[in-house]
Amino acid sequence: MHGNREFAMDTIRDWPAAERPRERLLAPGPAVLSDAELLALFLRPGTSGKTAVDYARELLQDFGSLRILLYADRATFCSRHGLGVARFAELQAALEMARRHLLQQLQRDNALENPDTTRNYLASRLRHYRHEVFACLFLDNRHRVIAFEELFRGTIDGASVHPREVVIRALHHNAAAVILAHNHPSGIAEPSRADIGLTRRLADALALVDIRVPDHLVIGDGQAVSFAERGLL
Repeated sequence: MHGNREFAMDTIRDWPAAERPRERLLAPGPAVLSDAELLALFLRPGTSGKTAVDYARELLQDFGSLRILLYADRATFCSRHGLGVARFAELQAALEMARRHLLQQLQRDNALENPDTTRNYLASRLRHYRHEVFACLFLDNRHRVIAFEELFRGTIDGASVHPREVVIRALHHNAAAVILAHNHPSGIAEPSRADIGLTRRLADALALVDIRVPDHLVIGDGQAVSFAERGLL
């Protein structure tokens, strides 16, 4: 009888309450859910003949990871069965809300005293790019974030990143300090010699107008390397 009951479970509603993703998210909490279960809550109610959890597992296997799925471009995302423009728009809205939540924390608190939040925010903005992007977090005299700007794209070196432009933007925001950041599309966050040389040139240029550079973060796949922690500033 129990075996027949399991065979008949076509939807998550038929599962025991303690096994349903939504109930498990509410108690004990979202951290206990697998990637597939979290994705299933977003995708519900699944597709014909499959629960949302089964469908989520297939998508994760297809994309390779949750991160790759979350940052897939519109064409790639919408090409999968069961996904479309509406789902893509909902996902982009959720990701943007998460980014804004992190930014608002940094606008309220000292960015230098909350390095994990700073890392997470910069990673959320830069990690998914397939090309290099150089950006700045402009800080006030209490090290709260004034603004985030992406300034340069392409190969990040002395030829493509212009210190004068960084200084102009810092003065525009009346910044007291600037946290530099750029991504490595390879996923390896180790600073290169070019990164180190560029950082020193930018720090020297900003120092001429009494603006500090407390850190430069290199964003990789799953990690961020801090110049300040490495003693490179």
